[in-house]
Amino acid sequence: MRESEGMTEAFNPFTLSGKKIIVTGASSGIGRQCAIDCSKMGATVILLARNEERMRETFSHLYGSDHQIIVADLTVFDAIPSMVETIVSRVGKIDGLVNCAGISTTLPLKLMTTTKLDEFFRTNVYSAVELSKEVSKKKNMNEGGSIVFLSSVMGVVGESGKSLYGMTKGALLSAARSLACEFAKRRIRFNCVSPGAILTPINEHLPHMIDPEKRQQLEEKHLLGLGSPEDVAYACIYLLSGASKWVTGQNLIVDGGYTVR
Repeated sequence: MRESEGMTEAFNPFTLSGKKIIVTGASSGIGRQCAIDCSKMGATVILLARNEERMRETFSHLYGSDHQIIVADLTVFDAIPSMVETIVSRVGKIDGLVNCAGISTTLPLKLMTTTKLDEFFRTNVYSAVELSKEVSKKKNMNEGGSIVFLSSVMGVVGESGKSLYGMTKGALLSAARSLACEFAKRRIRFNCVSPGAILTPINEHLPHMIDPEKRQQLEEKHLLGLGSPEDVAYACIYLLSGASKWVTGQNLIVDGGYTVR
């Protein structure tokens, strides 16, 4: 075999080897899959969520060593600086952050309240922004780091009953664009991934998934059918890796064709 052929086989621009990646919402669904797949790509993964038991389940599926579990409620904003300090003291400066933690609902405007608005923005927006603010400090993140927000197709298209959820996801899209400008001098990149309907263990038991007719209607909206957590995790890996070093302020839509029509 020629030397050039060996180099081709070894070349992998998507590797995360040597990188320290924080994944929030790592106790289930997309967050769990992101953590697992980042570890497969060579990263040291810091799992962050409220449920320790479920995070330990995620931990049991990780590849490699030196991974960390951090039990935290990200809506307790005052605790975020010390939490990040603890992480950095354990593993060193961070290279990537995937903000997967979030909540969803279908709610008509007539039932929306300021209390509900506050709950959703605190969980889906404020917590991600506060954590990103702390992680992105020079003392905590390496130059050339990557921060990913999990948005949604509901942040770019409309659907009845999705105004509350869509507002929070649209806010992340706007934030990523301006943060990309703000942090460009340090080559820290901010991007979003916007999934369509993903078959997670929780989603599979929702009313519109259990009902055969409603599920068929939802599947038909996605040209390639419903997605899996791996589909989103792979997109996040791209944005965390050196393969996307010239990509910032973007929204990577992973929706099986939902937004094409």
